[in-house]
Amino acid sequence: MDSKKIAYSLLELAVLPKGSTPNQVYKNTVALAQKAEALGYKRMWFAEHHNMPAITSSSPEILIGHVAQATTSLRLGSGGVMLPNHSPFVVAERFGTLANLFPNRIDLGLGRAPGTDQPTARAINPGFIEATHSFPKDIEQIQQYFSSDNKDSKIRVPLAEGVDVPIYILGSSTSSARLAAQKGLPYAFASHFATAQLFNALEIYRDQFQPSKTLQKPYVIAGINAIVADTDEQAERLYTSALRMVINILSGTQTQSIEPPTEMSTSLQEVRQHPAIMQMTRYSFVGSKETVKKQVEDFIEQTKVDEVIVSSMMYDSNDRIKSAELFAEIMKDINENALVAMD
Repeated sequence: MDSKKIAYSLLELAVLPKGSTPNQVYKNTVALAQKAEALGYKRMWFAEHHNMPAITSSSPEILIGHVAQATTSLRLGSGGVMLPNHSPFVVAERFGTLANLFPNRIDLGLGRAPGTDQPTARAINPGFIEATHSFPKDIEQIQQYFSSDNKDSKIRVPLAEGVDVPIYILGSSTSSARLAAQKGLPYAFASHFATAQLFNALEIYRDQFQPSKTLQKPYVIAGINAIVADTDEQAERLYTSALRMVINILSGTQTQSIEPPTEMSTSLQEVRQHPAIMQMTRYSFVGSKETVKKQVEDFIEQTKVDEVIVSSMMYDSNDRIKSAELFAEIMKDINENALVAMD
């Protein structure tokens, strides 16, 4: 094991359980965030997805503000703002507002994808393809709005100027790695679902990294899925809800909600072995604390990440909170072992 301390965080998609409502989902998100704060999680980021009935995280900045009011120290941010959907000016206004309301707690993760299908992307922004190409320039524009030097510009976001909102580049490909390296920004890779280019992207990011005013050396966050329970069998059962969502996504079936867990049947096990599903779920760690700890240790050893951000799509909020507790215990064990190794 590497001997550095690894931060651990949560990625929230605000998945809608069958028979529930978005209002209840958001209440459960607050309960999870409060528990995560007590358990030593560093941050909770909110995804941006559109026209997906099972995912109720469409407006990260609203959820950030909602959860920030119910917590005191947990960092909150976007995982991410899908920049082709938004004006850089408006992004700076919204996150400048959040950072003034909740100082030193707000992160701005920026992604290039629209977070939806192409027809919906056009409904959000008819020029989304052009906006995708302007992603690097739009990031620079946001940085300018947050700069103290922008006070003499004709176009300003005064409440953002000089305000500390760290910017993170999100991605699932090598192009995002090059961009993050070139700009000297921290990099978050979406390996919780896009696994193929993880190692190539991390190598490029580290090799090409240019120190900046905000970051002197590379900082890598990598996404994983984790479902932890008292036993492997319990965790496997809980995982069936997420597994069915993955199957629906890959088969092009619109998922209306996340289903209650069932036994891990023989047919589900067989589908689970399909190459496309195995690829997408490569970094899905399911089992008891002992089982998942070994998988997480291997992942950290292979990737040398600075931080893991965990997605846990589960039907029941109590099961999810229990999983978050056990995962925090895993990370504390890993970090304690790392400190011992340093002595």
